[in-house]
Amino acid sequence: MKQPSYAHVECPDPQGHHRMAYVCWGDPLASHVVVCVHGLTRQGRDFDTLAQALVVQSPHPLQVICPDVVGRGQSNWLTRAEGYQIPQYASDMAFLLAHLQQQVPFQTLDWVGTSMGGLIGMVVAGQSELIKPCRVRRLVLNDVGPVVSWPSIERMKTYVGKTGHFESLEHAADAMWAVSQGFGPHTREVWLALSAPMLKRQADGSLTLNYDPSIGESIRAVTQESTVVAEQILWHLYDQITASTLLLRGEQSDLLTPDTAKAMHLRGPRAQVVEFAGVGHAPTLTSADQIQVVADFLLCD
Repeated sequence: MKQPSYAHVECPDPQGHHRMAYVCWGDPLASHVVVCVHGLTRQGRDFDTLAQALVVQSPHPLQVICPDVVGRGQSNWLTRAEGYQIPQYASDMAFLLAHLQQQVPFQTLDWVGTSMGGLIGMVVAGQSELIKPCRVRRLVLNDVGPVVSWPSIERMKTYVGKTGHFESLEHAADAMWAVSQGFGPHTREVWLALSAPMLKRQADGSLTLNYDPSIGESIRAVTQESTVVAEQILWHLYDQITASTLLLRGEQSDLLTPDTAKAMHLRGPRAQVVEFAGVGHAPTLTSADQIQVVADFLLCD
């Protein structure tokens, strides 16, 4: 697999600023940009396969940008755990888009967001003033909506922040698979490729997951009462989205319920819903069928 190039942008936060890394695929001069944003404890390399497929299939020059949300991958960690919240992430994405516009102005902006990346996408697409002059044209929400089910939050609380110590890539991949079976069937080769960028080597030679364990603090602080408030805000933002919207759902997802998916089809941007059999939370967009659904949606005129 081709190795992508990394770039960085400085983003402000209450303590000063932090550096956010992002991966670039395709033509850096393209007027069409697709931003792909990962889930809670993941990183931008999750989209390697999808990004390359989009670049190859696109009938026109295309650039795909895959950021490592702050606290993950090659990005800086925040000094205060309470900063790991959607408003900070959305602000960072606004600075990233402004940075990209300064480098090479683009006319067409699309967004692919998995889980947390989809929540960020709803905030960005629902508040077009954040990213003037270019609003989101097409939005892919991968197994996420304004309502995040409480059982899925309880599940996250059991593992988020536990970055582990592993003797080898294979050992780490097995441990990640134990909490990731909702991703659906994967060959060993594909799973190892998804796992390798998730790791960093420590001074003693062991491997650990490459994200800030403090991210777990913000998840453990979530209450059922706070989720109700968040849902109201997110539904309001969802109803303001003007982008053509595709909602992907794992048939066995415990995060995005069928009732929420149905409501998203009936209100706001009236999302087109595609469900993948044999998958829970969340489709990794690495299989040919999943990739083609996204490509057909983003690359059509």
